Amino acid sequence: MADIIQNNFDVPMLYFTDYSQDTTLHKQQLAEPFSYIPKPIAERDLDIAVEMALYKDEIEKKLEEKHHQLTIIINSMGCAVVVTDTNGCVKLMNPVAEKLTGWKQKEAIGKDLTEVFNLIDNEIKEPIENLAKQAIKANAVLNLPENCTLIAKDGREILIGDSVAPIRDDDGEIIGAVLVFQDISKRKHREAQLLRNAFYDGLTALPNRILFTDRLRQAIERSKRRSDYHFAVLFLDLDGFKAINDRFGHGIGDNLLMAIARRLELCLRSGDTVARFGGDEFAILLEEIKDVSGAINIAKRIHESLALPLNLSGHEIISTGSIGIALSGSKHNEPESLLRDADIAMYRAKQQGKACYGIFDEAITY
Repeated sequence: MADIIQNNFDVPMLYFTDYSQDTTLHKQQLAEPFSYIPKPIAERDLDIAVEMALYKDEIEKKLEEKHHQLTIIINSMGCAVVVTDTNGCVKLMNPVAEKLTGWKQKEAIGKDLTEVFNLIDNEIKEPIENLAKQAIKANAVLNLPENCTLIAKDGREILIGDSVAPIRDDDGEIIGAVLVFQDISKRKHREAQLLRNAFYDGLTALPNRILFTDRLRQAIERSKRRSDYHFAVLFLDLDGFKAINDRFGHGIGDNLLMAIARRLELCLRSGDTVARFGGDEFAILLEEIKDVSGAINIAKRIHESLALPLNLSGHEIISTGSIGIALSGSKHNEPESLLRDADIAMYRAKQQGKACYGIFDEAITY
């Protein structure tokens, strides 16, 4: 009857009993103070007991209301939230945290944070220690490590980021830690895409002029520090590309450029760079070459590769290219000067006919 009254009407209850020594009653008294009163009892004692029961009920309702409000706030957050005790064990999780980790709150409570919040450092491929303990020990807010991956209960790997902070009571004593985190996979993907768009050609996926110029600048600086370091720049312009575009259309022209890009990559060594400068122009950086013969051999290899027919949408197309070669030297302090010399040599080669290469020579006026 008392359970029905409490559960349905939310009314605090007092029990009067002659059996105060009963073991079950003793245990209940420990769990529910001010609820059981052994007979006999004076009227004044009864008044005090009622007041205590009402006070206790009021306090419990206020705590329950605060807890309810806190739970609503945490559950409404768009970020995942995990609260731990001072030992780094889980005390609370919101629905977003449950979804990301794959753990339900009821099964996670009491477990060490590292079991539920399993993090791997992507750079060194090692587990990350209990972040709650780290924040409590440091007595400070800590950002989650860069490039860390959450390994969910079902094995999913999720890039996450945000922070962990110690929790303090009204007296400033640390009573636990709170982790706030979110899935940043899409953000990282967008950042990578923006980076790629900034430094790579959208059609051929080759480095663009900006990235090529940066690598060329590094090569120039390296040559200033090392007297035995030599490199060359090749500038390639396809022969008759406009005629191919006009005859077969821009779609075939784009497919041709992509095919040429793959062939150029195959002609180079792993440390070399080929970039698309726009249109049908490509630039190549050959590093660690002994002399001009190394650059000439690459130019010949490119001509041999381009001479092989390409089948594009049922059309057999053969494309050739004119190549200009400029060697590194003391007069080249900026990438633009080397690119200019390679471009001049390319135009000289184009004047000689198709599939030719030319080497820049200051003695020859253009």
